[in-house]
Amino acid sequence: MEKKELLEMEGSVENIVYHNDSNQYTVLEISSGDELVTVVGTFPYISVGEKLHLFGTWTSHATFGQQFKAEAFERARPEDTSAMLKYLSSGAIKGIGMATAGKIIAAFGDESIAVIENDPERLATIKGITLKKAREISEEMQRVNGIRDLMAFLGSFGVRPEDAVKVWKEYGTDSVACIQEDPYRLCSDKIAVEFAVADKLAESMEYDRADQERVKAGIVYVLRHNLNNGHTCLPADKLCLAAASMLGVPLEDVQLALLSLCQSFDAVCENFDGRDFIFLPKQHRSEVYSADRIRMMLKYPPQSIVGIEQEIEEIERTEGIRYAERQKEAIRAALDKGLLILTGGPGTGKTTTLNAIIRILMQKGEEVFLAAPTGRAAKRMSELTGVEAKTIHRMLQVDWDENDNPVFQRNERNPLECDAVVIDELSMVDAYVFESVLRALPVGCRLILVGDNDQLPSVGAGNVIGDLIASGVFPTVQLKEIFRQSMESLIVTNAHRIVNGDMPVLNVRDNDFFFMPMDDPRAVSDTILSLATTRLPNRYGYSPVTDIQVLCPGRKGELGTIELNKKLRELINPQAKNKPQITVGGTTFRVGDKVMQIKNDYDLPWSRPDGSVGEGVYNGDMGIVTDVDKAAGCMRVQVDDREVLYDFEHAAAELELAYAVTVHKSQGNEFTAVIIPVFPGIPQLSYRNLLYTGITRAKKLLILVGRSSAVADMVANDRKTRRFSGLARFLTEETDE
Repeated sequence: MEKKELLEMEGSVENIVYHNDSNQYTVLEISSGDELVTVVGTFPYISVGEKLHLFGTWTSHATFGQQFKAEAFERARPEDTSAMLKYLSSGAIKGIGMATAGKIIAAFGDESIAVIENDPERLATIKGITLKKAREISEEMQRVNGIRDLMAFLGSFGVRPEDAVKVWKEYGTDSVACIQEDPYRLCSDKIAVEFAVADKLAESMEYDRADQERVKAGIVYVLRHNLNNGHTCLPADKLCLAAASMLGVPLEDVQLALLSLCQSFDAVCENFDGRDFIFLPKQHRSEVYSADRIRMMLKYPPQSIVGIEQEIEEIERTEGIRYAERQKEAIRAALDKGLLILTGGPGTGKTTTLNAIIRILMQKGEEVFLAAPTGRAAKRMSELTGVEAKTIHRMLQVDWDENDNPVFQRNERNPLECDAVVIDELSMVDAYVFESVLRALPVGCRLILVGDNDQLPSVGAGNVIGDLIASGVFPTVQLKEIFRQSMESLIVTNAHRIVNGDMPVLNVRDNDFFFMPMDDPRAVSDTILSLATTRLPNRYGYSPVTDIQVLCPGRKGELGTIELNKKLRELINPQAKNKPQITVGGTTFRVGDKVMQIKNDYDLPWSRPDGSVGEGVYNGDMGIVTDVDKAAGCMRVQVDDREVLYDFEHAAAELELAYAVTVHKSQGNEFTAVIIPVFPGIPQLSYRNLLYTGITRAKKLLILVGRSSAVADMVANDRKTRRFSGLARFLTEETDE
C-alpha cells in the first residue's frame, strides 16, 4: 500500500479543546496564518502559546469536519512577548499564574523564559517572588522542558508518552543520558517498554548485540512475555533456547547472562526434580507466600464447628433433600478443617453443597464473605446462594499505584472483617489475585474455594486450582455423581462425556443440546446468523442481545468473533437516525450495541440508579451502549446495574463488540442460549477443555453448528493448556521445621 506523503504546517496553540493525561491524546486549535485549524494527535505537556511545526495529513471527521492529524511535530519556544505571555499565563509552569506572568514579561521581555530557566536570582527581584519561589519555578520549568525533550527523544523510537513519564520518574533530569548509556533500562519492571522498542533504540546507537545488558533484558522479556501465556516460571533450558533464538546470540552468552540475573536477584532459580526453573522475583514471591500461608492455615486451622452431623440432618429434614456422601464429606471439611476446594462438573451438586455450608456457618453466627472473579460470576453467585457476593477486587478494595498497577487496601495490616471467605470460579483466579486473597484473610478465617478444574485456566499467570489439587495438601472434594434431575439435561451429560474423552450425543432432537451438521464455513456462518437473529427469538422468545450468545474458539477467519460480530450487529442493531454512533480505533460503537470490557480498568467511573458511584470495570464484563455523546467525546455503557462512562480513547482500547465472543472471554458468564461454530481450524484452538468450557456456559440451550469430525478432534485432543508454575512444588517441599 502506498504511504501517504506527510504535509507540513506551522502555527501557535490558541486553545486546547481536549487532552487525555494518560495517553496524551489532544485536540488543539492552531492559529496558522489567518486560519484557526483543528489539529489532533499525541501532544505531551502542550500549552497555549506554544509554536508548533506539524507533520501529518488532512482527515475528515463526520461531526467536526476537516482536521489535521499530526503524525509528528517539533516545538519551538515562544519567541515574542505576546506568545510568551500566553504560554506563561496558561498554567503550564506551576507557580506562575496570569498576574505573575504579566510581571515577568514586563520585567524581562523577550528574555523571560531564559531568565526563568537559568537565572532564578534575577527572577526573585520581582516583587512578590521570593528566592525560594523563584528557584521552585525554575526547577519546574526545567522539569517540564526535560520531560518534553525526553518524550520527543523516546517518541521517535515508538515509546509512548506515558512510558516516557515513567522514565522521568525513575531517572529525572538524567533520563536521556541514562537511556543512552543503557537503552534496555526501558525494559525494567517499573517502565516495562517492549523489548523490540528498546532494541530499535539500541540499534540506532550501534549498540553491541552481544552486550550482556541486552542479553539480560532479552531473558527478562521472554519471562515477562510468557506471563501472558500463563507461566509463572520457565524451565531454564527452554528459556535459554528461546532467548538465544530471539536475540541472535550464542546459547553460552544467554546462560552467562542468566547466571548474572540470578546472582543480582533480578531472577530466581528453583530446582524441581533436578530441573532448574526461572522466575521473575514478583512471581516467585507470590507463589512462595501463598504456599507458606496455606501451610500455616493447615497447621493452625480455624475452630471446628460443633455438631456438624446434626446440622446436616436438620437441613435434610427441613428442606426435604438427601445429600450424597461426597457432599457430606465436603460440608464436614469446610466446617471441621476450615479449608476446602469443592470441585466438580455441572449437575453434580456444587451449589447445593455450598448453600449448606453457608447456611450452617451463618446460623452459627459467622460472618461469611462471598466473592467471584467477575461481576457476572458474582451476580450469579448471589442469585444461587441468596447471599450478597462481590467481585474479588471489590471485596479486597482495589486501588492503584502511581503506575496504574492494582493494589488492594485489604491486606495483612488491614484484613477482611469476616470469619469465612468463599471464592467461586476458582479456575479463573490467577496467582497474584490468589496471593492477594490470602494476604487479606484474618487469622482463623475459613477459606472455601469452588471451581471446575476441567475448565480453561485463568487469563493471568498461574495454575491455582490445578496446583492446589495436585499438591494433595489442600482438603479437596470432587463431586462426580450427576443428580437425577440434571441427567435429564443433555448439556450436562454431554459435558461429562466430553471431559471423559467420549463423543457427545449429537443426534437427539428433543432436548437442550443440538448439533446442526454443515460442511461449508459460509453455511455455518449463515446458520449462526439465522439462529441468533430470527429462529431462536421466534421459537423461544429469546432476546438476541441479552439471552443469546455466540461463542467462538478464536477471533480470526469467517467463523471468528471479528467477522461474526460485524454481521450479527448489522442484523440485530442496524444503523438508524435515532441511534448515534462513533467510530474509534477502527471499531464503530452504536447505541444499543452489546459490548465487552477486554481488560481490567480500575478507574473508569460508574454510577447506579440509587445515586451511588464508584470506579472500576473488569475484564469480561458485558454491557449495552446507552449513549454516544460526540460533543463531549464520551459514551455510556450499562453494565449490569451500573452505568459506566467511557471517553472515546478508553472505548477504543478497552471495548469490543460482544454479539460473538471467544470461549476464553466467556469464562465466569452463563447465557440462556449458546451457539458455537465447530469447524476445522487452528489446531491450538481445537482441544477438549475449550469445547467443555464453551458448552458449560449454556443454561437452557446449546447449539453446535459445523462438522462432527471437528467435535471429535476437539474431544480427542486432551492437550490441557500446560502451565509452568511453582505453587504445587512450594506446597509440598520439605521445610526445616
